[in-house]
Amino acid sequence: MSYPKSLKRLTALGVAAGVFLFSATAATAATAVVTPSAAQAKTSSADKTFKVALLNDVDTLNPFTNVLAAGANALALSYEPLVENGQKSNELTGAIADSWEVNEDGTVWTFKLGTDRKWSDGKPLTSDDVVYTFDLIMKNPDLQKSKGALVEGLSSVEAPDAETVKITLSEPQAANPGVQIPIVPKHVWEKIDDKAAFANDKDAVSSGPYTIETYGKSSGITMATNPNYWRGAAKIDKIVFVPYKSTDAAIQALRTGEVDFVPDMTSAQFGSLENEPNVETYSGKNRRYQAVAINPGAKDKNDQPMGDGNPVLQDLVVRQAIVRAIDKSTLLDKVLGGHGTLAAGEIPSVYPDFYWKPTDSELTLSFDPAAANKMLDDAGYAKGADGIRVDKTGKPIKLRLMGRSESAAHASMAEFIKPWLKDIGIDVTVETKASGQVNEESEQGKYDMYFTGWGIEPDPDFQLSINTCASRPNADGSAGLNESNWCDPEFDKLYAAQHVELDPEKRSELVKEADKFKYTQAVNNVIWYYDSLEAYRSDRFGGFEKQPDGVGPIYGQNGPWGFYSVTPVSELEGANSESTSQNSGSSLPIGLGVGIGAVVLIGAVVAVIMRRRSSSDDRA
Repeated sequence: MSYPKSLKRLTALGVAAGVFLFSATAATAATAVVTPSAAQAKTSSADKTFKVALLNDVDTLNPFTNVLAAGANALALSYEPLVENGQKSNELTGAIADSWEVNEDGTVWTFKLGTDRKWSDGKPLTSDDVVYTFDLIMKNPDLQKSKGALVEGLSSVEAPDAETVKITLSEPQAANPGVQIPIVPKHVWEKIDDKAAFANDKDAVSSGPYTIETYGKSSGITMATNPNYWRGAAKIDKIVFVPYKSTDAAIQALRTGEVDFVPDMTSAQFGSLENEPNVETYSGKNRRYQAVAINPGAKDKNDQPMGDGNPVLQDLVVRQAIVRAIDKSTLLDKVLGGHGTLAAGEIPSVYPDFYWKPTDSELTLSFDPAAANKMLDDAGYAKGADGIRVDKTGKPIKLRLMGRSESAAHASMAEFIKPWLKDIGIDVTVETKASGQVNEESEQGKYDMYFTGWGIEPDPDFQLSINTCASRPNADGSAGLNESNWCDPEFDKLYAAQHVELDPEKRSELVKEADKFKYTQAVNNVIWYYDSLEAYRSDRFGGFEKQPDGVGPIYGQNGPWGFYSVTPVSELEGANSESTSQNSGSSLPIGLGVGIGAVVLIGAVVAVIMRRRSSSDDRA
């Protein structure tokens, strides 16, 4: 198979096929006048500690076994891959590698490392670190949980010299093999005996803009600025992710100044901060979806049953009826206040080249409780005297719906879903558990239904890969990362076809077909792609870069841009910053920040905080 000449050579300044561009007109600027206090006139150590509300559990800070987003967001600030997604439009750009090229048949990729790359402890970052990292994943099944699917097609990874890495594939693939694998320092990790159990929660050595200093369940994550980061040290000294038991508690802490940034708010919480002094709100288009996963009969990698899912859910008709009983439009309106986009497939609309936008005829599982009832009637699931249907063994159909105790959205959604399912004869018990427990039990197939969500990368290959039969875990839920405890040979064929398809248009259609097929199987009822509702202390920090530029979120990006760019207000050059919000598709008014209409005091320095329309094309 010949490789397209247009993809033969990619440099750190090149834009890969499938880049998703966003119009500069998608955002408008807003201004606010802020009179800095005496404390702001001079930067202090307190000014340079940026405190972020940590609202979800951290499963681990081990980059090879991490799954939950809270830990992944910290790791994205710590470890760079060879190639990453840029800030402006998710374009491919250099990270550890400055440039890369691929041979004519698309099987050998050569990466040239930057000569100025160092670890946070000052030691040089070389090709030996890259080869060591890839080998760890390729040769150790226990280290394949997080990124194992990304190395399945690799034959070898070699280091011809200290600044060159050569990756040889068993067959050509569409995705760049240098993306998403976090490179770790060989001189640290080779001394660790049990690498899969390594917590990586203290004095970590890393290559990104921040390093992990400490982590504790009650104390949160403290990260220090990496002075050796090749793009330059961040403008703050530390980031502290402070744990809160609820978003409401975090918002109160934001009001009092105990924390500087709160992500993942509900629309009601977001609206409550609209006119809050010293607080700025921001709504960005997100790369994440929210869904209700339905256990289709989880099996391990040896095709043996695992977990305790209700057997009735192995019937496709039952799963499809459940999907048809859930009114997504009402959930979007009542729970999110319209701050999102209705969804069917998993690939979000912010990635238009791969987004499946279904026609009305393709929405075969659209909301229709009458149709859902008929499906169950026709399948022989009769209703009892109490209105609850019985399965083929005569047992009432009673299902568990599991959600995170920290999530107000999950609780709100459950209040709607429980009576909707009762209307079609299915009894539901709602269970709320800590994020870590939800993660563990879902991996082991110990659920009937649960609320889930994933952050999708710009290239869909990884997301599709974790739905294949090969991604199923061990019997205890370890090693594999199977998204839906689901396996179907037809889906595997679609995944394999898109994986090797080098024509962008043909690959796009294959990805959409795979997304559509999973939709029909009703194992993951994707409700919405939600907007990221965030708030921060605009009297203390600004300069936040969004990804994509101007319309994307600050937190939870494909890389560190949002928090790498954060700047104390006292250091904002010319007072130009992101300290004012931009309503990127939000239906709610955005607060204009503190000090609008404030009188300029004699002798005081007046800072005009304006939205910056452009920013550096650093990492994603």
